[in-house]
Amino acid sequence: METEGGKSKAVAAVVTEPRFTQQYREYLEKQQLLDRLHRVEKMPDGTVAIPVLGETLPEQHLRQLRNHVAPGSTCVLTQLPHPVPSKKAQACSPAQRLRREVSRWVRERGVTWTAELEADLPQSWQRHGSLLLLNEDCFQAKQWKNLEPELWETVASALGVQRLGKRGRVLPDSTRTPGVTLLLGDHGWVEHVDNGIRYMFDVTQCMFSFGNITEKLRVASLPCAGEVLVDLYAGIGYFTLPFLVHAGAAFVHACEWNPHAVVALRKNLEINGVADRCQIHFGDNRKLKLSNIAHRVNLGLIPSSEDGWPIACQVLLQDAGGILHIHQNVDSFRGKNLQPPGSSEMEEEHGPYPQQIITNQWKNEATRDSGRKTLAAAIKPEWQRWAESAETCIATLLQQVHKKPWKTQILHIELVKSYAPHVDHIVLDLECRPCPQVG
Repeated sequence: METEGGKSKAVAAVVTEPRFTQQYREYLEKQQLLDRLHRVEKMPDGTVAIPVLGETLPEQHLRQLRNHVAPGSTCVLTQLPHPVPSKKAQACSPAQRLRREVSRWVRERGVTWTAELEADLPQSWQRHGSLLLLNEDCFQAKQWKNLEPELWETVASALGVQRLGKRGRVLPDSTRTPGVTLLLGDHGWVEHVDNGIRYMFDVTQCMFSFGNITEKLRVASLPCAGEVLVDLYAGIGYFTLPFLVHAGAAFVHACEWNPHAVVALRKNLEINGVADRCQIHFGDNRKLKLSNIAHRVNLGLIPSSEDGWPIACQVLLQDAGGILHIHQNVDSFRGKNLQPPGSSEMEEEHGPYPQQIITNQWKNEATRDSGRKTLAAAIKPEWQRWAESAETCIATLLQQVHKKPWKTQILHIELVKSYAPHVDHIVLDLECRPCPQVG
């Protein structure tokens, strides 16, 4: 069975002359000892090696092959250090391969394979390079406990990884620590590459959302050349890095209070070559001393970043203003008038609101005024209502912080992902500019 890096787990095999191959295979298959997941291999001396199940083959079977199945044949046991997967093994899905490998391993240990154990196997998982995270609802039957820790080596080998963990509930602490238990391996550090950016983090200490990739790509395409940004919830650098690596930001102030995320953030800034253009502010961002510095502020916290709105207003440039990128989970329900003009009933029936239509509508805005009308026609009413409420609140905060009136403008609303049933993770791009002084 293949493992990480192309290496293989050795398997046992019976070696004999080529002319006896079919007789050996028929006997082994009848005895349920034939390994169908690996190919018969030709050895350097011209003999053939037939893979068998288990770590060895009992002596009585070797005698039976040698004396009765094919009298006079050479019959010795060997180990194939790099077995070649059979066509059948290559064609089966990872879940099927896991079931075959685990059920075989369990039977070899004298444990009866039951429907309960089979139903308790995972059907999906989260892969992080050489580490795989299982969901919390698998391997819960009592029988598994007696098979640990060797069980996890078998699972990891079947799925082609070197380390294994199991996800639990996210801890209800201020840093949303993932409830991950490491089952196999001595550390939880992994690496992901998104859009040419390397992210390293410890899965037992930091969250990583695959669903945010569209927003990371969008951030990477924003025109930020020469701009200073403040990322109020930087984490391991989910958005800080796209702003620096691809969007051309001159400098980013990254705020984060999870010490484990800060360790990862420092590492990620270094490995992506942008550490000299970022300052990390460790601690509660509500106590941030910066002001009058930012062209943009990113507020990438869900379900709500509202606690950060006052400091976001504080760090915007007093004379020029800037743009806020505000993340929020919004309760929303499907209704009849959620599609933009010209979209089909088929799109409404089959799947969530078409994000590409929304994005293209806003890209084609002619003016801000016409853009506001297009936006209102394209988005869910619940998004629009929340965005207008946030706009009003931000305008009030700006006036309180800067002691003068400001104007605000909804530029864009981006659907990031469906967070839960009837809950949408969206981002509001809000332009904030000080009103010109009269007189």
